[in-house]
Amino acid sequence: MKKTSGKIAKKVSESPDPDRDTMRPEYDFSKATRGMTAARYMEGTNIVILDPDVNALFPNSASVNEALRTFARLIKPRKAR
Repeated sequence: MKKTSGKIAKKVSESPDPDRDTMRPEYDFSKATRGMTAARYMEGTNIVILDPDVNALFPNSASVNEALRTFARLIKPRKAR
């Protein structure tokens, strides 16, 4: 196995400069509209990652929501009469 020189090892171990421009030249935002998705973002989005075995049980998000609502009704404390 070939050893790396001290210069290369130092360069790899250093943290990147946060002020360095890392934007790729193929990204073109010249025609972008500021705030276009802000309203949708403000509505809020919750992302939940399901394990593959659980994901196999539900074909879409509507079925997951229905199952969770059913579960919530089952565990919801009932008022005493």
